[in-house]
Amino acid sequence: MDKIRLSSDKGNNSALFAQIQTVYKEVYRSQNKGESAPEVKGETVLLDSGLDSLGHAILITRLEEELGYDPFSISTEAYYPRTFGELVEFYRANVPE
Repeated sequence: MDKIRLSSDKGNNSALFAQIQTVYKEVYRSQNKGESAPEVKGETVLLDSGLDSLGHAILITRLEEELGYDPFSISTEAYYPRTFGELVEFYRANVPE
């Protein structure tokens, strides 16, 4: 998948949400013996997403591979998103220049 640069417009936020959701579903299936991932929405609490700590680490690693950046390394402040929507927004807000 090509690396993307996103602005703050709604269409791009939707594209980024869909891209992160796709990677989440792939990671979920790989961690849960091929089971389909539950549907996640912006308000879905990450701790309730069905991924354990290893699954979350794999998700962040896979997102770095897919998107070409790690916002947790780029950000100057420690941040721990609570919901799926906050995770997407964190990625959008920390796209490298």
